[in-house]
Amino acid sequence: MSIAENIKTVRERIAQAAQNNSRRADDITLIAVTKTHPAAVVEEAIRSGITDIGENRVQEAVEKYENVKERAVWHLVGHLQRNKVKTALRIFDIIHSVDSIRLAAEIDKRAAAPVDVLVEINIGEEPSKSGILPDATLPFLKELRAFPNLRCRGLMTIPPMIEDTERLRRYFREVARIQSEANRMNIFDYPLTDLSMGMTDDYETAIEEGATMVRIGRALFGERININQ
Repeated sequence: MSIAENIKTVRERIAQAAQNNSRRADDITLIAVTKTHPAAVVEEAIRSGITDIGENRVQEAVEKYENVKERAVWHLVGHLQRNKVKTALRIFDIIHSVDSIRLAAEIDKRAAAPVDVLVEINIGEEPSKSGILPDATLPFLKELRAFPNLRCRGLMTIPPMIEDTERLRRYFREVARIQSEANRMNIFDYPLTDLSMGMTDDYETAIEEGATMVRIGRALFGERININQ
């Protein structure tokens, strides 16, 4: 199938998942994750109706961004190192992976204007993953109020890779609960509106549990290209 056909299929599945939770498909942002795929693929995706592009690595994104002529919203969905912040701010419209006060401070220092960010939660409390632990998320959000150049739009998570759908659903539900609690507490003077959760293998479940952004790569573009070959 072509990229355009894959996009159509994924959008249909997004619409069905949204309907399952009495939501509108238009409220779900499809982020096409183009990690390891060249600029030509990014441009084809945008011409096929994609409005939001996701990249995992800053350096890889730089090379594509400079060669992609089509306009899109660029999302950094991977881990951000502090020494890459200056470059990231030149490319990305939204950073999904704020996971430390030191990173938040660096973004705040480098930004010329408020930057849209999401706070990454390590919902499975996995040692190999970055992110704020669930119990520490609300205190962390309170600390972010000290940084005027960060505009926190919501939360992001990558749950453990498991086949147990009900357990997976509980992870997504817990992230949504934490966001609701943050809003109930009025941590910011505006509501947190976005939940970035769900990828190729679990995005329908994530949408049913409140995701407003899904990060899809393989279902749109096939397996990742081995860039080391």
